[in-house]
Amino acid sequence: MSIFNIAKGTEFEDLARNMMQAGANGTMMYYALARLAKEQGYDDIAPIFIEAANQEAVHAGFYATLIGKYPQNFWSLVRALEKAETCGEAKIQAIADKMRAAGLSEAADEMEVFARQEGHHGVMMREILDKYPQFAEPAKAKKTYICPVCGYEHEGDINEEPDDYVCPICGQPKSVFKEKK
Repeated sequence: MSIFNIAKGTEFEDLARNMMQAGANGTMMYYALARLAKEQGYDDIAPIFIEAANQEAVHAGFYATLIGKYPQNFWSLVRALEKAETCGEAKIQAIADKMRAAGLSEAADEMEVFARQEGHHGVMMREILDKYPQFAEPAKAKKTYICPVCGYEHEGDINEEPDDYVCPICGQPKSVFKEKK
């Protein structure tokens, strides 16, 4: 039995949504603590913070599934992620270049690594789609809507989504989506 969306519309929905956000925030916090620990010479405790961050990420994903935050039929999201991650490489590299020009070379060095990782995420999504070619191209939807912020393409009538629907990549509300012509 799937746990997808089982909390939606129940007394547990708000709790699961709050727990999802707490897990996402916890992930960020623990990774930041790991970095700070390394910067301050506490190399022995950084892995403990990383372990906690990884667990918080799993928790956030669990709660996101309980409330159906991402589509159960995830193939459209994988296709969108392939494009977004591939484009993200150039965007993050451009920011790294600006940071380097501002004299922030250490941060720029790391952001260049992140840029390459974003591009690699795009490659990984492409590999998934290549492994399952039947999902590589979207079914012909009667309507497709595009998020103007990240370019995510919502297949199907966005007006049929609940009022609280947001872009699964960047979190923009459905009201900003534009129909693709």
